[in-house]
Amino acid sequence: MRLDKYLKVSRLIKRRTVANEACDAGRVLVNGKPAKASTHVKVGDVIEIMFGMKTVKVEVLAIADTTKKEQAAELFRYI
Repeated sequence: MRLDKYLKVSRLIKRRTVANEACDAGRVLVNGKPAKASTHVKVGDVIEIMFGMKTVKVEVLAIADTTKKEQAAELFRYI
């Protein structure tokens, strides 16, 4: 699954366009490397997102094309 879509489906970032912009600005790392929005995400990858002064680091546990708000948190775990 594409990184920008995963960020939206998992609700780490609200909109796919915002996820796209964050990737273009170099604020998203996958396994320690800057990632483009088209980077493929798989189970076990570590995603790091820099929101201003705060950094969020998560591990991908599952991948789903769509999900409900209550189940979105089951797709990743915070590190």
